[in-house]
Amino acid sequence: MDRVLRAARASGSLNLSNRNLRHVPDEVYRNLDGLGGDDKWWEAVELQKLILAHNSIESLKDDIRNLPCLAVLNLSHNRLSELPAAIGELPQLKLLDVSFNLISKIPEEIGSATSLVKLDCSNNQLKELPSSLGRCLELSDLKGSNNLIASLPEDLANCSKLSKLDMEGNKLTEISENLFSSWTMLTEFNASKNLLNGIPDSIGGLSRLIRLDLHQNRISSIPSSIMGCHSLAEIYLGSNSNLLICKSSYY
Repeated sequence: MDRVLRAARASGSLNLSNRNLRHVPDEVYRNLDGLGGDDKWWEAVELQKLILAHNSIESLKDDIRNLPCLAVLNLSHNRLSELPAAIGELPQLKLLDVSFNLISKIPEEIGSATSLVKLDCSNNQLKELPSSLGRCLELSDLKGSNNLIASLPEDLANCSKLSKLDMEGNKLTEISENLFSSWTMLTEFNASKNLLNGIPDSIGGLSRLIRLDLHQNRISSIPSSIMGCHSLAEIYLGSNSNLLICKSSYY
């Protein structure tokens, strides 16, 4: 471990995946404070990338705040049941992957991580997404598939740079007109395997949309406004109920 940590202090990147860890070593949280007398402290750099995937980690300490330069944090495929509020104290965080855990709630404090570009919280036990995500104005890639989410917070309309949204395998019943009309940069949208009853007319404003997957829902008709999706190349609508599509529309 000492050798790995020394290398991380030189590169700013630490990969501890697939090590059967049950907790994050305290040395990781200490970052540069753990430098020994023999270390070349003048060559050390702050940790920017931390990979802890495919372990058995059950908790993350608030001490994560001691890594203020962290830009990438991958905690996927662990046994986390929650995230600490201190996750919002990472001002440089751009990528957060907590997929394949046991998380039931993402703390509202995540809205303070305003540099966040990509969030993957898929394959957890989430019933909702925090409304504070609407403060993450740089967010462009959001993956929340295979959870228990019944609705999307209206504050996500503030995330105007959103280009990829994957909500497959949840319990969504609708997507609001306001959300679709705000996501003008959206290129990929996957809401398959949900409980959607329809598609808002505002979908016609998504002129950059390339891929639309709404298969296995309860959608009965497609609004004619979809003709405004000039870039649409892939559309999946199978396994819906009595679906009606205009001849002039996509098929």
